[in-house]
Amino acid sequence: MLFNSYEFIFLFLPVTFLIFYQAAKRIGLRAAIFWLTLASFLFYGWWDWRYVPLLFASICFNYGVGRRIEASPGGKGWLIGGITGNVLLLGFFKYTGFFLDTVNTVAGSHFSVPEIVLPLGISFFTFTQTAYLVDIYRRETKNDTFLTYCEFVTIFPHLIAGPIINHKEMMPQFTAAKNYVLDYKNVAMGICLFTMGLFKKVVIADSLSPWVANVFSRPETLTFLEGWIGAVSYTFQLYFDFSGYSEMALGLGLMFNLKLPVNFNSPYQASNIIDFWRRWHMTLGLWVRDYLYIPLGGNRHGEFQKMRNLFVSMLIIGLWHGAGWTFVFWGGLHGVFLMINHQWRRFHITLPKACNWGLTFLCVVVCWVFFRAASVGDALAVLASMTDIQSFALPNGGFYEKQLGFLHGWGVSFIPWAMNASLAKQIGWLTLLAAVVFFAPNPLQLMEKATKQPRILQIMAGALGIVFALTAVWLGQEASEFLYFQF
Repeated sequence: MLFNSYEFIFLFLPVTFLIFYQAAKRIGLRAAIFWLTLASFLFYGWWDWRYVPLLFASICFNYGVGRRIEASPGGKGWLIGGITGNVLLLGFFKYTGFFLDTVNTVAGSHFSVPEIVLPLGISFFTFTQTAYLVDIYRRETKNDTFLTYCEFVTIFPHLIAGPIINHKEMMPQFTAAKNYVLDYKNVAMGICLFTMGLFKKVVIADSLSPWVANVFSRPETLTFLEGWIGAVSYTFQLYFDFSGYSEMALGLGLMFNLKLPVNFNSPYQASNIIDFWRRWHMTLGLWVRDYLYIPLGGNRHGEFQKMRNLFVSMLIIGLWHGAGWTFVFWGGLHGVFLMINHQWRRFHITLPKACNWGLTFLCVVVCWVFFRAASVGDALAVLASMTDIQSFALPNGGFYEKQLGFLHGWGVSFIPWAMNASLAKQIGWLTLLAAVVFFAPNPLQLMEKATKQPRILQIMAGALGIVFALTAVWLGQEASEFLYFQF
């Protein structure tokens, strides 16, 4: 089920919300927990009910292993077994095809590659539960009832595409009696955040999708302008799509008095790659730091080991996003840029802030080309068009050729415009979005200011009510999936 679908907004959410608070008030907390857990399983099963048993089996396995780790002195063997089980589950569904394709290509073998459907959210609920096992082993958290553990793993705002939540941080919220009492302020803030995220997804991200698809479907025939429009459009599409989902998740959590971790903090305002990764997909970055980078040795064993651990961590992040060499290249490039950034700091090299920001954004755009392209070859073709100034061309006929025809003498071509929107519209829309992501406060910052002044929150809620109504009309009959659903 999609957050941006009519059935979610007008059926699932209000029914789940009303029964949750009524159950807590009239029956008790366990009834409310049971209902929210059941609703979350229904939410997951809406996509394909056949994978609900897989999710439930994963929950039973990890909860059982966690109990054994907690009961056993040390418990290292149980920890290794639990992590191995999670890795094998994720590996089978996500990487079997990639592994066999790679072996067939490298070794010239002919292994048949099975068509395995990737269960929604498997990367998220696998990482969430792996962290739980490590925290249990470190004695940083304690088990509660099986029902509350099910709620922790399946809670629907985060289940499909994050944020990755932490057992030791979330469990106190699931067991606090005050969180089962309706809080109108939290509901108001939640609706505001949900509406802003919905607007980002439906009106902004989905509007960019046709332009991106047009460019990346024909990488070998792009002009200089088309390549840049496609790359920048995807850069903004992914930002507004995923940040929109994350803000909708935060808003939904607040409606149930849950404070989910923040996943975005204006990442395109970062002035270096280190800062970018502190702002982009923050929960994934923290997970990799705490459960991969630091256990590998972090920065405790010299500069070379630190760079190695950093690069390996970024390769893992790349593979986590997708089973393909494009994702490996994407993660590896970010690893290289992070290593350069750390050495840059080490040698105290300074540049004007605007230059730092410009270089950072350029690196991010280049990396996103690999992230979106169907193959490494396609990504290189798009990047080649973006660096081939000789392929600069403008639309023929109309304003451009009439007013700028003199550029023929400068080698500029005028060709039929293959993009599915006018050049002026594309440049104008991308310029407006650039101003928003580079300079405007994000929705969480706006909400933080609004909560300090109730009158402003009331005005925002009223204005966003109109935005919500308009966005709901914009939805149409077919809601589009979020981009991170494929990961």
